[in-house]
Amino acid sequence: MPLPQLPNADEVEHLMLNARLRDELEPYLDESVDLLNTRRLPTPVENEFLASMLAWERAPVLPIGQWFHPELTLAHPDSLDDEQLHDKLWETIQQLYDVRIVLDFTDHLSDRQLYTLIFRDILPSPEKKVDLPKNFLHWHCLDYSDEPETWLRYYANERERKEWYAETGLPLPKSEQPPFARKMPRRPSP
Repeated sequence: MPLPQLPNADEVEHLMLNARLRDELEPYLDESVDLLNTRRLPTPVENEFLASMLAWERAPVLPIGQWFHPELTLAHPDSLDDEQLHDKLWETIQQLYDVRIVLDFTDHLSDRQLYTLIFRDILPSPEKKVDLPKNFLHWHCLDYSDEPETWLRYYANERERKEWYAETGLPLPKSEQPPFARKMPRRPSP
């Protein structure tokens, strides 16, 4: 009769971490943890998911400007000329990326419009600051539901455009290249 295979040290380590993470998550339990019980994930993958849930639950909610030390504040857009604003915009985009904030759908906005959006909407916005190396906050600088024409014109692919037309029956705007194409920092590929 063959002897049962004993777990190796790594497997034991993963199982112990799993038990600890589940204990720490107990006060926050909901159906998302129950889903893990019905799926068969490798224990290291499950541990990564549980650790991300725990980080989310424990993360403070802070205005994005307070994610920086010292706090990130910007000069009022009206106080900067175009060259100063352009330079400060790109410095700010890099600072946001350094704390894992990626700006999406920016190419329809001029530098001044994007800077103003960061100044007025992004920096004062309270968000959970989840401190995980793989976690990025994607800030959409276009709300599809508020501006469907802009999204359809500059960002939607053909399939999305056809689906929107099938749903609404409204005429589609001409598909165009956005007027302010930028090479923005992106989330690294896994």
